[in-house]
Amino acid sequence: MSAFAIYRLPREDHYTLVEQTIGEPLELSSISELNGRSGFVLAPFAISADQPLLLIRGDRVIKEKVIVNSENQAKVPSPFGEGGGRGSLREVYHKDFANFYAHLLSGEFRKIVLARSVTLNSPLTAHHSLRELFFDACQRYPRMFICLVSTPKSGMWLTATPEILLSNEKGMWQTMALAGTMKLEGDDLQGEGEHLLWSTKNIQEQRIVASYITECLEQFADDFTEKGPYTVRAGNLVHLRSDFTFTLSDEQHMGDVLTALHPTPAVCGLPKRATFDFILQNEHSTRRYYSGFMGPLRLQCTMSSTHQSPATTHLYVSLRCMEVLTNGFKLYAGGGLLSDSVEEQEWQETEAKMETMRNLLYI
Repeated sequence: MSAFAIYRLPREDHYTLVEQTIGEPLELSSISELNGRSGFVLAPFAISADQPLLLIRGDRVIKEKVIVNSENQAKVPSPFGEGGGRGSLREVYHKDFANFYAHLLSGEFRKIVLARSVTLNSPLTAHHSLRELFFDACQRYPRMFICLVSTPKSGMWLTATPEILLSNEKGMWQTMALAGTMKLEGDDLQGEGEHLLWSTKNIQEQRIVASYITECLEQFADDFTEKGPYTVRAGNLVHLRSDFTFTLSDEQHMGDVLTALHPTPAVCGLPKRATFDFILQNEHSTRRYYSGFMGPLRLQCTMSSTHQSPATTHLYVSLRCMEVLTNGFKLYAGGGLLSDSVEEQEWQETEAKMETMRNLLYI
């Protein structure tokens, strides 16, 4: 197959296969071009000729039960060799942090997200185990959106993300402000993080994202309600989350709504345009499809020869993801910086976020 996506929505017991059997996905040069279209969307952080917004046409869309076989879960032999070495990776992050942080202290930015990547070199070609990796992720992370997507232009990506960008459920639309991160350890792993106390930095970071989404929704939504913030668990991490529920007067212009929302301050910063341009010019690691978004857009699934399910939209921010390489994997993670951020704490946060994918790979 030339292009496909396999995804499982949070807490569901089935997955959906979207396959384009003829031709290649449609390449779009702007998010607004999604207006009136349907298919499976794979959007990068920044659209370019090399990294276009891709729309997989659903020539075949089917649902199947999630297969979990604990005796045959995918594991790639460890240890991996880390491309570049940990010392050099830490040095690069130190330089990026100093550069980004200086612009926060000067007052130029209110918040900015610094991302990085690490390449795990494997002596084996990993493609034989990708289906099992997907099912392993479904089992390990029931609260997350799990997706394995591949196109000739983007390559192959596996994602386990907790963050909704735009979703429709029974006629109501939803988005969320998800920011702030803490790692669960010890006895806290038995719960949902409900007893943890959040720092002022984390609370402020989440409030910045929530305020931004409120301003976006005021442009498009007929009405909306906000619930939160509250603590939610994603793997061994917890975040602060606020839910926004709303109606849209014109669902044919979802591309315009997405243009306003993406990228949110949760993956970019504020002011939006200034931090977006700064990231593209200064971040050492190119994000590609990390911190973009993906998912079904107004997609119909054929349940049988005579029945089609209603069109569904479930777009998620592409976090906790890895790119599948010929001889290994490239993991991506980022964290939001504020004026009171501490470099080592931010580095450890990216390490914790990368564990989501690392846990699928190591024995």
